[in-house]
Amino acid sequence: MIRAAVPADVSVIHAMVRELAEYERCLDEARATEEQLREALFGDRPAAFAHIAEDDGSGEPVGFALWFLNFSTWRGVHGVYLEDLYVRPQARGGGHGKALLTELARICVARGYGRLEWSVLNWNEPSIDFYRALGARPQDEWTVYRLTGDALDKLGA
Repeated sequence: MIRAAVPADVSVIHAMVRELAEYERCLDEARATEEQLREALFGDRPAAFAHIAEDDGSGEPVGFALWFLNFSTWRGVHGVYLEDLYVRPQARGGGHGKALLTELARICVARGYGRLEWSVLNWNEPSIDFYRALGARPQDEWTVYRLTGDALDKLGA
């Protein structure tokens, strides 16, 4: 079962964000607090949205998708950028990841959004194979750039 996240889900989302960061070998970079997630998802001006995948039997949260809107100047419409997609190891292979992506695709279609995009680490072959099986294709001609830390501070000063 896939459902929209509610404020009571913040602690489990936070825990799964940290699990994902550990899987991606970057746990030391996962600094977001529960309060920051609560504000981003459920504050006065939400900046992001989340969906929860629940185990069919127990109803226990086993995965999540956290996303936000982007905008295509070429298409003139919004899209969805999927920041995080995570399913706990014991629940993988049960269709939860596909169900989460299906829900985001449904939202895109229903709202007239032109794209559903995300990034995947180059070494994450199981995820790459999963995404390709759904019909997703890499955007190999684009390279992601990022300013953070001292470089961001210097440019923004």
